[in-house]
Amino acid sequence: MKKYIRERIVEVCSRKIDKKGIGVNISFYAFFANKNECPEELMEVAEWWIKQHQLDHFEKATKIRALVEAEL
Repeated sequence: MKKYIRERIVEVCSRKIDKKGIGVNISFYAFFANKNECPEELMEVAEWWIKQHQLDHFEKATKIRALVEAEL
């Protein structure tokens, strides 16, 4: 994934964790204001989420943030 997308994911995960606690779940749709706004970026994140890491639709935000931070 592009660096700015990874940075956005870390930011969104951190904000959700701060607001709702470490047990909060997140979907890859959470990183987009409108699901159809940036279809190329959405597909890039979906491939990373589904194909590369074989994650469920909802995962712990702490897990996603850790995976992404390891790639920064």
